[in-house]
Amino acid sequence: MTPNITTQAAVLHQAGGQFAMETLTLNDLRDDEVLVKLVATGVCHTDISFMGRPFMVDKPVVLGHEGAGYVHAVGARVKHLKVGDPVVLSFDACGHCESCEDDHPAYCHDFIAHNFVAQRPDGTTAWQGPAGPVRHAFFGQSSFATYSVCHERNAIKMSDDRDLEMMGPLGCGFQTGAGAVLNVLQPRAHQSIVIFGVGSVGLAGIMAAAAMNTRHIIAVDLKPSRLEMAQQVGATHVIRGDLCPDVVAEIKAITGAGAHRSLDTTANMHVLRQAVQCLRPMGVCGFVGGAAAGSELAVDVRDVMIGGKVIRGIVEGDSNPSELIPRLVSMYRAGQFPMDRLIRYYPFEQIDQAIHDSESGDAVKAILRMPQA
Repeated sequence: MTPNITTQAAVLHQAGGQFAMETLTLNDLRDDEVLVKLVATGVCHTDISFMGRPFMVDKPVVLGHEGAGYVHAVGARVKHLKVGDPVVLSFDACGHCESCEDDHPAYCHDFIAHNFVAQRPDGTTAWQGPAGPVRHAFFGQSSFATYSVCHERNAIKMSDDRDLEMMGPLGCGFQTGAGAVLNVLQPRAHQSIVIFGVGSVGLAGIMAAAAMNTRHIIAVDLKPSRLEMAQQVGATHVIRGDLCPDVVAEIKAITGAGAHRSLDTTANMHVLRQAVQCLRPMGVCGFVGGAAAGSELAVDVRDVMIGGKVIRGIVEGDSNPSELIPRLVSMYRAGQFPMDRLIRYYPFEQIDQAIHDSESGDAVKAILRMPQA
């Protein structure tokens, strides 16, 4: 199936380079693929991190993985989506490995191939640029473009299109923070949780904990504006990590014996160690930050063993997007997940500014609005 489609895309030609706005042509849409016309996409720190990854240099690539839009065309084997459906795009997975069949697609045995290689499994690409093939399928979508080729399994149908342009971050950043709390850490109403790093992922975790009526919700960060935002969306206590002489002692002073749960979003090993140290016996520390390969965490093994502590890595909030994303939308509609407070919009052509503001922290969650005919 080859619709006569072109897309405007932000194309990265070399690691560490700048995006170039280019017109790409759709080579083909396969029977199991879906073509989505995007209305908006979030900017995630994973996009920023991958801008410098050297393995991308063999072909130009389109990044972006928090897209939202409308189904424009479907392949012959697509069963549950039709043209016109509003969708939020999330990560991709194989759908048939042990993890996928056990409802844990974020731990798909083939997760890297489906999300980080940025091309089809057979090495082909759906998009052609002026100089040849362009990599796509980053997180199964490559949403820094006006159109996206994805799959039915990672295009989550919405019940309606209200506020669709703000929903894209539910596919990754908001899903990661909220899912870590709702699906994995699951603090009870009388318990405590500490969130280390309150960017968009950490703030989503705070909103989820507040929706669960968690007694103590402690935000730790270096940026005053983010700590202020954390209080606005549910934090009961805030700690400036750079001004507090002993963060762990301060957390224990607030909670008594220590926190029941902690979540690290920073990928900083010193901070992650604090997230383990601040726990009370039987406490659980989850971490979601994208630490560099080979990063090592030094912990007091005796403390972890005697305290019965758990250190748990979490990918994409351990979420099944088809279940969690509609749940978060319902929470937003009910006033329990005020994600709109975190968002700043930019025109698509201002992608460089949106990335700069995301890196600096001036924008908690930048969303690019696509040009509409």
